[in-house]
Amino acid sequence: MAQEFVNLRDAGHQLATPLEALVAGHPDAVLAPLLPNGVPVVLGLLTSLHLPVVPLPTSRTDDGVEVEASAALAGRTVVVVDDGVETGTAARAAAQALREAGAERIVLAVPVCPREALADLALRYDDVVAVSTPLVRRSLAWHYEEFDTVDETEALRLLGDLPS
Repeated sequence: MAQEFVNLRDAGHQLATPLEALVAGHPDAVLAPLLPNGVPVVLGLLTSLHLPVVPLPTSRTDDGVEVEASAALAGRTVVVVDDGVETGTAARAAAQALREAGAERIVLAVPVCPREALADLALRYDDVVAVSTPLVRRSLAWHYEEFDTVDETEALRLLGDLPS
């Protein structure tokens, strides 16, 4: 089987069409990539969606994943973007952090989300948008011809290159 995505930016391009309808009626919407790998996906989205970008710093600890959500996201529609879902740990942490920060509406936008994780995430997010919803979980790299991940330094550099 051919991979669904060429690379992370291509995944963002493919994610843009189903996401456009969800954010159309929400002028307060922001794209919130999980650092670091949500950033290349957001760059693909920005070719179609012209929304502000507020990154979500993410750290992996022995206890799981911690996500920092800015108080500036309170009352907003926040679109959490990542390179995909394997277990859903990062997506669950992001949902909790954004609820605690007072986000009005949260949407998860990912290229890949296995159905076993989708049911749980649909309870935590107002909407979940995924291009591919495979029956079984596989490594995210399996879905990409080139799984062009970045580190946090490169992700922040890419965000810094965005026009203000």
